[in-house]
Amino acid sequence: MAAAIVLPVVGTAGITAKNVAGVFTDLPAAPPENPLPQRTVLLDRHGKPFAQFYSQNRKIVSLDAVAPIMRKAIVAIEDSRFYEHAGLDVKGTLRALVTNTQAGGVRQGGSSLTQQLVKNILVENAETDAERDQARAPNLKRKITELRYALAMEDKYTKAELLERYLNIAYFGAGAFGVEAAAQRFFSVPASRLSLPQAAALAGAVRTPYGTDPSLGAGHRERLKQRRDLVLSRMAETGAVTRAEADAARRTPLGIRLKPEPGGCAGSAYPYFCVYIQREMLGNPLFGRTREEREARLAKGGIILRTTLDPAAQRAAERAISARVDPRDTEVAAEAMIEPGTGRIRALATSKKYGRNPGNSNLGPRTTFNLAADVAHGGGMGFQAGSTFKVFTLAAALRKGWRFNRGFVTPGVFVPAKGFADCAGRPVNAPNAKIFNSDGRRHPGAYSLSSGTWKSVNIFFMALERRIGLCPVVKTARVLGIARADGTPLREVPTFTLGINEMDPLTVAGAFAAFAARGRYCRPVAITEMTDRNGVRVPVRPVCRQAIDPKVADAVNYVLTGVFQRGTMSGQGIGRPAAGKTGTNNGYTSAWFAGYTPDLAAAVSVGDIRGSYRHPLRNVKIGDRFYGRVEGAALPGPIWVASMSAALKGVPASAFQRPDMSRFGGGHTPVLTPPRTAKGPHADRPGSPFRKKPRFRPWQNILNR
Repeated sequence: MAAAIVLPVVGTAGITAKNVAGVFTDLPAAPPENPLPQRTVLLDRHGKPFAQFYSQNRKIVSLDAVAPIMRKAIVAIEDSRFYEHAGLDVKGTLRALVTNTQAGGVRQGGSSLTQQLVKNILVENAETDAERDQARAPNLKRKITELRYALAMEDKYTKAELLERYLNIAYFGAGAFGVEAAAQRFFSVPASRLSLPQAAALAGAVRTPYGTDPSLGAGHRERLKQRRDLVLSRMAETGAVTRAEADAARRTPLGIRLKPEPGGCAGSAYPYFCVYIQREMLGNPLFGRTREEREARLAKGGIILRTTLDPAAQRAAERAISARVDPRDTEVAAEAMIEPGTGRIRALATSKKYGRNPGNSNLGPRTTFNLAADVAHGGGMGFQAGSTFKVFTLAAALRKGWRFNRGFVTPGVFVPAKGFADCAGRPVNAPNAKIFNSDGRRHPGAYSLSSGTWKSVNIFFMALERRIGLCPVVKTARVLGIARADGTPLREVPTFTLGINEMDPLTVAGAFAAFAARGRYCRPVAITEMTDRNGVRVPVRPVCRQAIDPKVADAVNYVLTGVFQRGTMSGQGIGRPAAGKTGTNNGYTSAWFAGYTPDLAAAVSVGDIRGSYRHPLRNVKIGDRFYGRVEGAALPGPIWVASMSAALKGVPASAFQRPDMSRFGGGHTPVLTPPRTAKGPHADRPGSPFRKKPRFRPWQNILNR
């Protein structure tokens, strides 16, 4: 039958009459079907979508998930004899052949649904523009090839299977591929709930998806309505619906309710978390052997990624930052929150909106830098972490046997001229450097391990680092996940303990979370489970290790709780046990606060996006407040307090494990010898050169608050 039908025109396709029968009896195998591109969807910890990636907006569904009226509509308008033929609509093809023969080329379509399915498959399988053009070429040779494949498809699949494949591959317009995406895009309903007028509109859109795209304006919607009414008439003619039903549907408005389907991170409610996931997936071999394979999986894979994002914590961080830092400020704040013991990232927030500024300017209310993360995850170069790094020297000292009250007298100025070597054993002394405390005073002072931490004394920690060794401090930091934001090796120099290395908040938060988890460090993780297009679930388990002795971690926690009670964060708290450390760099180039409870850890950084060295945080207006100088307790600290209080609302308070006082309690700190004073009847008289000097108070000698 097929041979007889095409006999008048096969000559134009380069096929002789002698070979016509063989063309349609010696059929090829059905064309290979590559997996159709589908959306990759990101879910928060509660299973709610917050972002998606796709090259084609499509969600494959079974035929049972498509309303029966939609199946009837597409068959009525595209191939009313679909259930009667074996891939070739004889009447339709004869009609098209007469028209095309008279015109000398293809002018009218007579393709069955199966032929249309084949055409779509060949277009999807094409890897180059030339192959795609060939699959769409308006010539008889392509039509004959298409028909041969259609007959093979009919032999391979049932009618229901063919219809299901067609409804999932067809393009409906407005960026929607497949009936499920189209139903959501056009009418904001799933395909299973399409009404008669809606189904007729979608069926009408398939023939001219660009000319009837409802997102393009009133003219396109009017053409879509005309196509809908045509489908309704055809459905009545074929008996798919009654004439009365068709007439009633024709009288209804088109009823377009466009549902936005933004792709990528710019359209996400939580763009910075989205960027982190995107970069993690593209850079992690877990999601594909090569970057090209990972890119294809992200854009076309149809996978579902359940993430660690906690919307409550995310909103808490965003609100705490926005209440104090304006997006238009050149000073930027960023915060990362992470769960101790699992490494699950709960929030990533910055003071700027995500996106590009007009003219792609680096300055403005927007940025594409994920400032809460490192360069590998879309972040910038980071800011020097300042005195938050003193915690690693504290931990190393406790590990070496230091006790809470053990200390020494510090000089008024410290010169790292000797005693410093990196982990390769090379001397890294800096005889020309002079270290002062943050207040600039050059008084000597006596500090213990505890009081030196609470008051964040620079000179004390420089001397302590020399006593216990620079390398043990560096190794402690490394084992707790510390790495520079730009990915280069840590700078192993005497001022390591003062936070000379540029960091990102997430890395710092992850290290501090390990103390909250009693020394168990977990690599920050944002994905907990991946479900592929076939429904196979692959859990992503935390990567953790016992980085430091749990009892050493308990001792660190004990000292750092004092920062809130007797140290640089006195008067600020969250109403539950918490520990932390402020960080203010020399010259006020940046400011930090990193802290934690047993349930949640967070780190906040503040610096100037134009460059921290050229634009220090002195005499600046940030938000609606003027700062003579920005210290860790002045801005990052309050952001941390506000965000943690809100993020932990409703979460029962947990207590830290008490330290082993037999191991860490006690200790001795030499008493600072008071200065010699003159005696005499005029010694205390104002203006007298012999006036008794006021007693020195160690807490006045504060470094890097």
